[in-house]
Amino acid sequence: MTDDLFSPLELRGTEIPNRVMVSPMCQYSCEDRDGLATEWHRTHLGARATGRAGVVMTEATAVEPRGRISPEDLGIWSGEHADALAPITEFIRSQGSVPAIQLAHAGRKASTRRPWEGRGPLQPDEGGWNVVAPSAIPYPGHESPVEVAALSREEIARLVETFADAAGYALDAGFEIAEIHAAHGYLLHEFLSPVANDRDDEYGGSFENRIRFPLEVTAAVRDIWPDDRPLFVRLSGTDWLPDRESWTVEQSARLADRLADAGVDLIDVSSGGIHPDQQLPPSGPNYQVPLAEHVREHTSEDVGIGAVGGITTPEGADALIRNDRADLAIVGREFLRDPQFPLRAARELDALDRIDVPPQYERAF
Repeated sequence: MTDDLFSPLELRGTEIPNRVMVSPMCQYSCEDRDGLATEWHRTHLGARATGRAGVVMTEATAVEPRGRISPEDLGIWSGEHADALAPITEFIRSQGSVPAIQLAHAGRKASTRRPWEGRGPLQPDEGGWNVVAPSAIPYPGHESPVEVAALSREEIARLVETFADAAGYALDAGFEIAEIHAAHGYLLHEFLSPVANDRDDEYGGSFENRIRFPLEVTAAVRDIWPDDRPLFVRLSGTDWLPDRESWTVEQSARLADRLADAGVDLIDVSSGGIHPDQQLPPSGPNYQVPLAEHVREHTSEDVGIGAVGGITTPEGADALIRNDRADLAIVGREFLRDPQFPLRAARELDALDRIDVPPQYERAF
């Protein structure tokens, strides 16, 4: 029987009720620059659960303070952070959705203003901080006032432990899926791409060296994450920099196999973010899906694939699953426009008998 958008997906001991996942989307809404979840996060994520997303994932959640994109980003580096997130995961679970968290470190793209305050690097008197990266190469446009420090081997080892500690706090908070963020020009992607990594030690140069740190992080998180709970990794399928040595979709497929061997259950395939000169294709419907398809076709069948980018219609999301292009339809901006996207999809696709409409909303359906 062909799977479709409302087919359950079982990964390890976790059953996802349908194939729609809320893409990690930064909200920049922590009130005291402390990384603690607020009522905004509870309402934002909870609304997507009442809309019956199969997976409701947090924004990029920093594993340490200097790993935040902005001072207003979520964090998961203490028990206090876990306690603030626990009511959110409890509510998501009560609605039949699976709570998930994206573990992240912004690397050289940290310490920036939030979008509606101008983006760009924060000045020291605005609370900015020095950032870390595989190499002392600033993100273009962030050259001043941010100082970029290349991580030492000892600091790399400590960061591996930091990711593992964050996974422990995420478990305490009640999350059932963890995703490691290795995309969009942030720290793990910076190690993967020669655009940001010119190290001459065991963490730079060859493909095997550049994937070393992401694989070490993955192994450390997998050791903490229970065997019956899935682990995802988000990759930038390509840097979109064809005119220079960069990260490519062929390398993404090679890495996906290694991640599967390390216990990763699904590769979330996005793209770009390493350099502003990227040559993005037109961002129309499903514009990144060919990257996910390539990884799927060149990777072990033991790992699932999630597709993201321009998925805006019920028919388009359903077709991704029916045509075996992906295992999860990862929806971003459309969820900002319509928190009840899965319910709308069920109505438009004549599948309301296959989704649990909240009784409070039944009169609308």
